[in-house]
Amino acid sequence: MSHRFPVRVYYEDTDLAGIVYYANYLKFIERARSECVRELGIDQRALKAADGLVFAVRRIEADYLRPALFDDQLTVETTLAGLGGARLEMEQKVLRGEEALFHARVVLVMLDSDGRPVRIPADIRRRLSLIGKNGAFVRR
Repeated sequence: MSHRFPVRVYYEDTDLAGIVYYANYLKFIERARSECVRELGIDQRALKAADGLVFAVRRIEADYLRPALFDDQLTVETTLAGLGGARLEMEQKVLRGEEALFHARVVLVMLDSDGRPVRIPADIRRRLSLIGKNGAFVRR
């Protein structure tokens, strides 16, 4: 099972057509990634304060499949797609029930305080690897 994060669609999330504005899907998946990392015991604020390290989005491929509507109860599923030296890839889906509405592949990199890519520390890599094969989310 992948990491799952619930999202309710509020009026402010919709456009004039009454559907979720396309950019808001990026906000939904960002929140879900943040919660996934937090649940793995990775304190991003402490990591920045102590070591000057941050995760930054390098690339997103997004497919908008079906519209979400006001008051929909959605779920964002996050799975680990790849883990390299300084790079982390995640697959994220926004679902309404079992129906896929949005799919994204997100590439993140770890940056130092000068904005240069650096190797993800071993402890962080170990924690990230807890998002197991086939999206199995193993809590610490």
